[in-house]
Amino acid sequence: MKILKAYQYLFYKLYRSFEKWSFPVFWSDVKAASTISILLFFTIFSFFIYYQVFIDRYAHLSDSNFEIYIFFAITAIMNYFLFYKNKKWKKIIKEFDQLPQKKNRIGSVLVILFLILVMGNFGFAIYMLSQIDWSLYR
Repeated sequence: MKILKAYQYLFYKLYRSFEKWSFPVFWSDVKAASTISILLFFTIFSFFIYYQVFIDRYAHLSDSNFEIYIFFAITAIMNYFLFYKNKKWKKIIKEFDQLPQKKNRIGSVLVILFLILVMGNFGFAIYMLSQIDWSLYR
């Protein structure tokens, strides 16, 4: 249950950020859910890269990259049920708007650290992938 709350809080912070900083200021809920999908993709793809670098250098996605389409379809369905069905995203925003300012600041720092961690992890995975001499494996 805590993972679901953290997922919802991430949605909330991204939603509020898009409301404040993006232009134009509409569809912030869609932007937040899409950002979460991209973060999930970065995380899962990083693990695939680590698998390819450290365990099996011959592993690869299918030629059509069908797995990527399946992943985005699954995350879209998951986001629909978590945020859009019965307009749950509005309830989530109202719920987290009630938080005290101190808790909200701590949550903001945690979300920023999480975003840095995910993007840094993905960047490091790409770096590790670039260090391999792929001509040996073709």
